[in-house]
Amino acid sequence: MQIDRLADRFAPLVLSLVRIMTALLLLQHPLSKFFGWPVAMQRPGLFSLYWIAGAIEIVFGALLLAGFYTRLTAFILSGELAFAYFIGHAPRGFFPLGNNGEAAVLFCFIFLYFACAGGGPLSIDAVWRKR
Repeated sequence: MQIDRLADRFAPLVLSLVRIMTALLLLQHPLSKFFGWPVAMQRPGLFSLYWIAGAIEIVFGALLLAGFYTRLTAFILSGELAFAYFIGHAPRGFFPLGNNGEAAVLFCFIFLYFACAGGGPLSIDAVWRKR
């Protein structure tokens, strides 16, 4: 089918675009925690669990945005978001809809996918592979 060939042709590019957009969406959280941008949030206490999560998200979110060591970076972020879900959301109820954990679960599994699929052609990893 024509649509299958078209989808196969653009799949690597879409992988990169989804990685970039997911990283940008993730980066909103630590930027809000630490810098009050784009929306001001309560600042976490220094070296608190919330602060450490924000530090992980800002460092590894930036690495993921650039596509630098994408598989390792995404694996670490997937684990961090799983941890965030089970520590911060799951105690409030089983279903993510009821405990406000949908974003954490979705980020976790998207990052797990990137850990397997890589960063796509628009990444530092892809540039290094070409050398």
